[in-house]
Amino acid sequence: MSNIELHPAKQGLAGRLSVPGDKSISHRAVIFSSLAEGTSHITNFLTGEDCLRTVQAFREFGVAIEREDKDVTIHGKGINALKTPTQPINFGNSGTTARLLSGVLAALPHFSVAYGDESLSKRPMDRVVLPLEKMGAQITGRDQARLLPLAFEGCKLTGTTIEMNVKSAQVKSALLLAGMLADGETTVFEKGITRNHTEMLMSEYGIDLTKVGQRLTIQGNQQPQASDLRVPGDISSAAFFMVAAAITPNSSIAIEGVGLNPTRNGIITALEQMGADITVEQTDSVGHEPVGNIHVESSSLSAITLKGDLIPNLIDEIPIIALAATQAKGQTVIKDAHELKVKETNRIDSVVTNLRNLGADIESTEDGMVIHGPVQLSGGTVNSFGDHRIGMMGAIASYVSEASVEVLDKQCINISYPEFFEHFNKLQKKTS
Repeated sequence: MSNIELHPAKQGLAGRLSVPGDKSISHRAVIFSSLAEGTSHITNFLTGEDCLRTVQAFREFGVAIEREDKDVTIHGKGINALKTPTQPINFGNSGTTARLLSGVLAALPHFSVAYGDESLSKRPMDRVVLPLEKMGAQITGRDQARLLPLAFEGCKLTGTTIEMNVKSAQVKSALLLAGMLADGETTVFEKGITRNHTEMLMSEYGIDLTKVGQRLTIQGNQQPQASDLRVPGDISSAAFFMVAAAITPNSSIAIEGVGLNPTRNGIITALEQMGADITVEQTDSVGHEPVGNIHVESSSLSAITLKGDLIPNLIDEIPIIALAATQAKGQTVIKDAHELKVKETNRIDSVVTNLRNLGADIESTEDGMVIHGPVQLSGGTVNSFGDHRIGMMGAIASYVSEASVEVLDKQCINISYPEFFEHFNKLQKKTS
């Protein structure tokens, strides 16, 4: 385990940066490109450990994939050219790989076995296994296929109608991918609005999908066609430095080329509601995804209540929003966030424990947390518990702490943001 000690930002933050490619889009681009006919080129690909798990998974199916830094070339030969893996597929810590590829593995005519690390092996898989079984999937595994490792017999699925009982873009995506490969028509009813990158990319790769309200319908036996794609910057990564600039005195930063998908920009909504000095400018559109620049300056923040349909829109940003709330005036309430319990860690517990260790006035609830501010953080130790977003939250907390903050297991941050500490140091004003 590698630890790092970080010190307060005495002079504030300044500068411009470009965050890594969007994690969700990078995963999906590899999936569609690997299933496609023809050669696809992906630029600004996120080279984090999670996305590389998806790359390796398709290499196990015989797909030729070349990577040069952030540029990926995938030589797809179509769904029928895939080969049966000769060894179990390692999903590592990647929940996105596990959930999305379950929909693919269940529908391909190949036997395959998948497993993950200790953390991923504790995360629930029945939320995707059970609806896939309604389509005829044959999946066996630990605890009645509720947990990894899982074995996929691989068989032709039959389209059906599925009403989702969780708000999950991962489950929705798995079902749409399975429906794309199945016989007949598959209809998925979403319980609420979730990120729609899968739907956007289906259009990009020539897949026919219709959406009416919360109903998504896809015809089966569709073959993706190759496409070239530039991945926009990940707003979930940008969120950490957006909050950093807002809460650190004498700060002004710009983050360029960030994805501004309306199903992902809840962090912007939350910071605006808190009174942050934030400016957003859309500059482009890439693969049906809006892209732009975000400028944030030091701000006087006020407490808010986050709940309901906004929560899925910012579920990954809640750890850093909780940190922002420690510096906001009043009582911030976060509710309806049960999904935090089944992330890389139980993020309700890990956020509350770590911020409390740093001196925050915070308490957990059944479905979220309550934070009282503003509080001067004292510094101390943050245990990332192997969760990249908890590790980054702890690092950003050091900017506004009285004393240094030690982050345990800094390596886990590479899962989504390999350049994090380079950018962390770059933004700090130097003492003259």
